[in-house]
Amino acid sequence: MAFTTKTYEQNTINVQICSFIGKGGVAEYQLLMSVTDPFLPFRAQLQNLQKAYAKIMTEELPAQAVAVFRRYFLSDATNQTDMIMEWECENSFCPLSIVQQAPLNGSKIAIWVYLQTDMNIQSCKNGLTEASHNGYHHFWGGGFANKASNSEYQTRLLLNNYILQLTEQHCTLAANCIRTWFFVQNVDVNYAGVVKARKEVFITQDLTEKTHYISSTGIEGRHADPNVFVQMDTYAVKGLHPGQIQFLYAPAHLNPTYEYGVTFERGTAVTYGDRKQIFISGTASIDNKGEIVYPGDILKQTGRMLENIEALLQETGAGLTDIMQAIVYLRDPADYRVVKQYIESRHPSFPHLIVHAPVCRPGWLIETECMAVVPANAPQYACL
Repeated sequence: MAFTTKTYEQNTINVQICSFIGKGGVAEYQLLMSVTDPFLPFRAQLQNLQKAYAKIMTEELPAQAVAVFRRYFLSDATNQTDMIMEWECENSFCPLSIVQQAPLNGSKIAIWVYLQTDMNIQSCKNGLTEASHNGYHHFWGGGFANKASNSEYQTRLLLNNYILQLTEQHCTLAANCIRTWFFVQNVDVNYAGVVKARKEVFITQDLTEKTHYISSTGIEGRHADPNVFVQMDTYAVKGLHPGQIQFLYAPAHLNPTYEYGVTFERGTAVTYGDRKQIFISGTASIDNKGEIVYPGDILKQTGRMLENIEALLQETGAGLTDIMQAIVYLRDPADYRVVKQYIESRHPSFPHLIVHAPVCRPGWLIETECMAVVPANAPQYACL
């Protein structure tokens, strides 16, 4: 994996670029783009990001690289989303997620972009986007939402609709879904409805503590429409053999999530012929009894959180230096500077964005999700 940081547009845009080029299959790139001049109005910040993105696509990445997923982190989704969509309607289509999780460097917008080479991209009629190569079909979904009466019903409808979308692609939730994200308005109030609906729908799909769950993040995040309490992003793969999927546990550090009433996996690794991709769920400062470690201490919670992530990665033969993309969520914006200094001083090549998003349990002051990639030599499987 290669990691570089560059600035664009008179140093107003910072871009963290991670790349992985395996011995076969596609090359993959992760971009984390942030604004360094918070005094610019939103439109100017957005335009500078767009210009920087265009330069990266022409100057830094191969011509075959295409975006397979894009997520915007906004400070005010209600007033900013329309301007995002003006540009997106003119840009090459890709699955799109827009969530109000303010970048904590004081700016109004940040972007995560995931790109791969040689992918055949097409839109499915049911709202998913398919990226296919080498016999694998990757289905991305972004920004799914509805306006049912409460968070439980919205989540139930989201999942049931997603099951139908997968069925149309000859997939199932249990066999093909690798990763979900749930962004919950007022997570302290509405997360309980998400948990209840997810658990009950999962049972109908044979997703139980005796089978497996799905890696996920459930975190505070607002939609542009205040009547949307829950929005969902998804990732599934068709063409995998059962042996290609590994669930991660790190039992010395973490307990099974069902022990405290929720239903997701700590992490999932997918092995291809040339690489192993690791998807780490939102991870906080927790021990193997399900208890919060270091209540009230943001720096010690940060350290324990990273230790937990490292323990999960080690089950796949990976480490923190193999992370290509990480999103760090903080409950209290006042903790931003000390967390930023802590991470950058101890892990200077850790590609990340820090945004404002309370975690699902109030005592957790910080949470991080990430994706990592390591080389693999698994000739029994096709390369990515």
